[in-house]
Amino acid sequence: MKIALQLGLIPGTAVSEKVKWCKDHAVDGIEISAWNYKVDQIPQALKDFENTEVPVVSICGNASFDFLDPDPKKRRASMDESKKYLELAGKLGAVGQIVPPIFGPPRINDLSPLKDAVTLEKELLTELCKELGEHAAKHKTMFLLEPLNRYEQHLLRKQADGVEICKRCGHASVAVISDFFHMHIEETNTPQAIRDAGTYVRHVHLADNTRMEPGTGDIDFVAGFKALAEIGFDGYMAYECGISGDDKGKSLEKSLAYVRECIAKAKK
Repeated sequence: MKIALQLGLIPGTAVSEKVKWCKDHAVDGIEISAWNYKVDQIPQALKDFENTEVPVVSICGNASFDFLDPDPKKRRASMDESKKYLELAGKLGAVGQIVPPIFGPPRINDLSPLKDAVTLEKELLTELCKELGEHAAKHKTMFLLEPLNRYEQHLLRKQADGVEICKRCGHASVAVISDFFHMHIEETNTPQAIRDAGTYVRHVHLADNTRMEPGTGDIDFVAGFKALAEIGFDGYMAYECGISGDDKGKSLEKSLAYVRECIAKAKK
């Protein structure tokens, strides 16, 4: 298991300073986002990380989240944006693009008794994932579905929800990420949820139950990392959280030491 940090969490102002901080602290990778680099800034991302000593390992988010909107034009816009980020992921050698397909409640009308909104959403998402999976495969990367907690999303809340879409889609370039913060809210047994998801898990987000850095709350990361080891996961675990304290760098250093200790314990 390798540790990554989201770009905005890394001390420093310039990207070069952030890369140096990661190298100096033995951080394995960097996760950038659609907020760091909007669609028209993708060339800048390529320039910023050309010949980088710490690789970009994932891209979080999208320019818009209208994948399941009833308006076909909005859906297509989100799909086209996602394809551009998938192309960027491929050029950077990243694992993939991380996307929650919707925020909030359903936007599609409930057509019960024919089909309810969630059934329609799952069928639509399956078809979209087939197209995005093909595009991801073409660029040697992955489209990664992110289940969120009930306060942010209604559709994909548990790992099993994401895996269901992966199975329906049946494309090897569509997988899920496991986010410890969201799982702490939604799963009754986080390690077992990881085991059940198995090889569909291709990326991880790290945050404690308070959404702050690991080691500041009560999540049992050792148990979770043991489950990841059991499914053969050896990918990147990216910090997606706030950083506590006045000295963010020191807090981050302390948390990195904590996570490394948890990984070591999980492997015993």
